[in-house]
This record gives sequence, C-alpha cells and structure tokens, in this order.
Amino acid sequence: MRILITGGAGFVGSSLAIALKQNYPSYEIFCLDNLRRKGSELNVARLTKQGISFIHGDIRNKEDFDSLPIVDSVIEASAEPSVLAGLNGSPDYLMNTNLFGTVNCLNYAVKCKASFIFLSTSRIYPIKTLETLDFIESETRFELTDNQKIKGVSAKGIAEDFPLEGPRSLYGTTKLASELIIQEYNEFYNLKTVINRCGVLTGPWQMGKVDQGVMVLWIAKHFFEQQLAYIGYGGSGKQTRDMLHVADLYRLIDWQLHNIDKVNGETMNAGGGVEVSASLQELTAICQRITGKTIPINKVAENRPADIRLYVTDNTKVTALTGWKPEIGIEQIVEEITAWLAENREALEPILK
Repeated sequence: MRILITGGAGFVGSSLAIALKQNYPSYEIFCLDNLRRKGSELNVARLTKQGISFIHGDIRNKEDFDSLPIVDSVIEASAEPSVLAGLNGSPDYLMNTNLFGTVNCLNYAVKCKASFIFLSTSRIYPIKTLETLDFIESETRFELTDNQKIKGVSAKGIAEDFPLEGPRSLYGTTKLASELIIQEYNEFYNLKTVINRCGVLTGPWQMGKVDQGVMVLWIAKHFFEQQLAYIGYGGSGKQTRDMLHVADLYRLIDWQLHNIDKVNGETMNAGGGVEVSASLQELTAICQRITGKTIPINKVAENRPADIRLYVTDNTKVTALTGWKPEIGIEQIVEEITAWLAENREALEPILK
C-alpha cells in the first residue's frame, strides 16, 4: 500500500506515519508538510529515520500535488488547528488551509482513485448549543446529564446527530465545510471516504499551546515549573474534556485503511469518552503527582471567545461500526508525556517552556 499523509510532520500526521511504517514495513508512506508550526521540524528527522519519504509542500498550492506519486490512500491530517485562529480579523491562512487545502487534497485523491480518511474535529458542534446543555457541577468537574432538551447528547457525551445550527468558531466552520464537500466527492466522484470528528488529541511529540494541545501544555508547564491559569467559568478549573491518545487514534485509522468499504461515506465521533476525560483541576492533581512538582495556577474568571464548559465524546457509533474504543487512560497519557519531556528536554525546552 502507498499512503500520503498531509500535515505529515505535524503531531498527528507524524505519529500515524511512524506507527504505520513500524507495523507495515513494506508500505510506502509519504508525508507532505509546510513546516509552519513550531516544532514540526523536529519530526522530519524522525520520519526519515523510519524510511518515510518527507516532501516539503503546502496543501494550499495545488501545484505541490502535481509531482506527488500515485497512492492508494490519503490521510488528511493537515490543519490550522487553533480554535482562536482567524478571530483577530485575519482568517485567510485558516480558510486557505482548512477549506481550500482540503479541496486540493480531494482532487488529488480523485486523480489517484485513492481512499480518503479525513480528520475533522468536535469543534464542528455549535458553541452556544453546547453551552446551554444540562450539567451538574461536582467538586472537581462539570458533567453532562441525561436530562437534555435536544437530541444527540446524554451523560455519555455528544453524538453525531447533535444539532449543527449556529456559530462554532471559524476553525470549526472550515472543518464542517470540508466535511460537506467530502460528502459531495463521495457521492458524485465515487471517492471512498470516512470522516472522524476527533475530540482532544494528545500524546508525545505534540507541541502544546494555550489554544491547541492543552494537555501537553499543562504537563510541560508543570515539568518546567512555570505558571498556568484556570481561564473562564469563574476560574474554577472545572471545565472538562475527553482526551484521546494518538496511539488509540492510530488503531482506528489502521482499521479504516484496511476496511474502508465498511465505513465508506460515514461520519463518526472519536474521542476518549467519559472514561478518558478530566477537568483542568483533575489534570493538575495528576500532573502534580506524576511530575512531583507543584506550580502556581492563577484564576481568571472571564471566559475567552469560543470557550466551552464541557465536551465529552459519545463513541457509540464508531464502536458499533468498527469495534474500536480507546484503551489508554489519563494517568498513562500523563506518564508517557512526562517521560518524553525528560528524554528530549534539550530539544523541547525552547519550544514548550
């Protein structure tokens, strides 16, 4: 099998590429990336060491696809992943990458007659609707209840039939628009496609920032003994997310690559679920225990634009279709990322500190 991974030097793309090459040494894997994100340059050496072909290019430029080899599958893992991107009045890079870039990837897949696996986001669900959900406030977190007035949500989390009307951030909108275009290509170009709406993805080699990659950021700030803040919702640190280790995501993508006909045309939520979720307050306690360090955490009561109190994935559909469910828990995630920081301190400190 020959596979192109766009965003292939990013956290998710490089992790998937290396896992695929280790599990299927005979596969030819090509990683396309513009290396715009700080830290992605570190992954190029990791990719080439594994025998993976790195191609410096940009999905915004359709000409960059002209010289690419014909492949059997495209994994679209490129994105401007920040929820805050474009909100400062400069949305061009976001739009050109996350929307028009996806179109270039689709046209290339059609040319190759390749299957197309798309990594979307839970951020396609509207903010205001999420913020009106019924929840309870426990000592350390916010939790969804089964007492909801709208469909697609329960104590298990958010399902695929959650209502889509309303603003969701420019980032979420570009990903939802890409989903709609993918559905058209599936129908009218007979392109085999599957869409994965991922919650918070994490693991070693993620270059975490405030607006994207919060789990690595949280652990790194403890590890390097710096300052953090609980921002929004009264500064309580009770806002809650589920977390999906990239190795768990890999198992799903691996299954989809080899069983595309069974999920062709499907859109599925994929996240840690209630079992692999934590509030910032709970994550702090785990970081303190595993790193052995306690750092100052400020409290900022006011919410930021596009903040949400609570998001947990309902994996019912993806599990029913594929048998997949996450296996790696929060404690193991924190342990692995802490070990990675210790092993690569010299390279990572300028990026994450």
